[in-house]
Amino acid sequence: MTEIDIEKENKAIAHEYKELLRISYQTLSPTDKKLIRKAFDVAVDAHKEQRRKSGEAYIFHPIAVAKIVASEIGLGATSIAAALLHDVVEDTPITVEDIERLFNPKVAQLVEGLTKISLVQKDLNASMQAENFRKMILTLNDDVRVILIKLADRLHNMQTMDSMAEYKQTKIASETLYIYAPLAHRLGLYNIKTKLEDLGLKYTEPAIYNDIVSKIRETKEEQDAYIKDISDVLKKSLDNEGVDYIIKGRPKSIYSIRRKMRAQNVTFDEVYDKFALRIVYKADPHDEKFIAWKIYSIVTDHYRPSPSRLRDWISSPKSTGYEALHITVMGPKGRWVEVQVRSERMDEIAEKGYAAHYKYKNGATEESGLDVWLNLLREALENPETNAVDFVEDFKMNLYSKEIFVFTPKGEIKSLPKGATSLDFAFSIHSEIGIKTRGTRVNGRLVPLNYELKSGDQVEVITSPNQKPTVNWLEYVTTSRAKNKIKNVLNENTKKIAEEGKELLVRKLKHLKVTFNEQVTNELVNFFKLKTSLDLFYRVGIGAIENQQLKDYAAQKSNSFINFFKNKIKRNKDTTAAEDIHKPVISSNYDMLVFGTEHDKLDYKLSQCCNPIPGDDVFGFVTINEGIKVHKKDCPNAIGMQSNYAYRIMSAKWIDSSQEEFKAIINITGMDVLGLTNQLTRVISNNMSVNIQSISLSTDAGIFHGQIAVIVKNNTILKKMINAIKKIDGVDKVTREYRT
Repeated sequence: MTEIDIEKENKAIAHEYKELLRISYQTLSPTDKKLIRKAFDVAVDAHKEQRRKSGEAYIFHPIAVAKIVASEIGLGATSIAAALLHDVVEDTPITVEDIERLFNPKVAQLVEGLTKISLVQKDLNASMQAENFRKMILTLNDDVRVILIKLADRLHNMQTMDSMAEYKQTKIASETLYIYAPLAHRLGLYNIKTKLEDLGLKYTEPAIYNDIVSKIRETKEEQDAYIKDISDVLKKSLDNEGVDYIIKGRPKSIYSIRRKMRAQNVTFDEVYDKFALRIVYKADPHDEKFIAWKIYSIVTDHYRPSPSRLRDWISSPKSTGYEALHITVMGPKGRWVEVQVRSERMDEIAEKGYAAHYKYKNGATEESGLDVWLNLLREALENPETNAVDFVEDFKMNLYSKEIFVFTPKGEIKSLPKGATSLDFAFSIHSEIGIKTRGTRVNGRLVPLNYELKSGDQVEVITSPNQKPTVNWLEYVTTSRAKNKIKNVLNENTKKIAEEGKELLVRKLKHLKVTFNEQVTNELVNFFKLKTSLDLFYRVGIGAIENQQLKDYAAQKSNSFINFFKNKIKRNKDTTAAEDIHKPVISSNYDMLVFGTEHDKLDYKLSQCCNPIPGDDVFGFVTINEGIKVHKKDCPNAIGMQSNYAYRIMSAKWIDSSQEEFKAIINITGMDVLGLTNQLTRVISNNMSVNIQSISLSTDAGIFHGQIAVIVKNNTILKKMINAIKKIDGVDKVTREYRT
């Protein structure tokens, strides 16, 4: 570069720095400006030899990230300094310790968090990518501003990807749509979310993106004229009422138009609400609500509203803090138009997310304003044992899901993701309440635990100290909080059964004159074709391994000649598996395929186009000549089948048959002895592996009749329970009913 070019570049860098200070959302004190200047000087010096792929000086990137942090996210001096320094530890000899010495521990902590994220390997398969995302989210425990600065970094990288190789563009854009856009959405940063989504589409589906962009340009004049027509009508009435406001026309994002085209299977021209009108008004906090509804009244005086599309987020703000009134009205030429009504304060919160919240709280600081955030996101970190892909999918679902608002019996309002059930509600109040939930009432009516809630429902939870979650509960909930809690309790119960099973196994082996030790445990694990010792103890505990099977093992063990050869053959296999046998996990044995919500066992064939294996995510397809064919959910033919023959699709899943539960109906007769009912329920409840589904008892002239429906894991447990009932004083006959 020539001296003139260097001088020109230095002037441009100085200009960008001044611009950064000018556009800061926060009011910067002299101390703040000093901190930012020092960070700027250190970053300029550290990156002086570096250039970006496009050829420009590298320092333009950290300055651009700092500008997004300062103006679009609205953070203060600490975050602006960290944004300027976010690449120095990764790319230059400067260390985190140097930053702490030069600045302060908070700036150093933020830079270290950003460096951790950047050091995540990039070219990985889906599960490793998910695992690394989980590690990245764990940095939220330190300071949520790390993720906010990372979003700014990602946005600028997306804005300057033109000089990158195509495969890198596609990869980074896909990751942006998969993780970063949902995060921006959940943080209430709607501008950044929209930009990330549009840029993501630009690089993942360039032809579609360019087509929509050109069509928006072609129709811009017509749309501007249309918005002006509506604005002119509304202005007249708003002025007459003395409202202080501005009206802005806002085109829908390219990504949302694409989503609508795909979801509704329509062309660009058939997407009607491609733009919205936003009315932003000035108001004292006391009058905000009153003026919003006044504007609603004016809008609906002129244009007919769609009652089903009114969204009142002023009375019940979203959990991101978003407040607004959305009215969809029938505009001129028979087109639906969305009108958004917000005060200036609401508009700032919509643009800046939580950064704007603390500005409106007296005496609040940047840190305290973001505390709310940490609480919202910590839930996703509660269960670090979760499979990484499940974690990311659950996390994304909770990030992107639409909200419903329901009421407690005392009238308090609770926000839940759309699709949440009454059992999700119980867990949202407190995990202990969720675990003990026996039933739920919605609007005074008793409903099943998997009842899907709607906005406005009032929910009451009925608890019982004896209630315990079952495996089925995992299908009754949608929120990751509820799923994690249920899994934890089920694991505890499973371990308890395994402990009892171990004691039982020791007694049974003693009876068979076999000494229980590590070698015997390993032999039994191999004999029953299991994976871990915990699998063995658990199956003994639930009665899945019967006495005869243990006798077979003992007989085989005593035959030393056969045993010698078997050991010879098995030795290699045993040594490799030995270290895994004592893992403290119960491995899933995906050996049974069930269909529909009732888990029906039906005849099926595995399709050859995708060759599903046990454990895969699958669905059933009812064919005309070959019965049910099972396909993987990501089978190349899946989309075609699901869109053209939706009525022939059956839900299906692999389960572990040892974990499955069965229903049995028991009939009991006897003499009506005092306390018999109490004894009966106690005997059943004392058995950990039995749940009562229904109970019907009656007496007639001293004779007692009872019918009990129970859920059990297998026949051994059922026989044990029947024998215990027969021993109750007064019971005459206990029979199992077989219904045809």
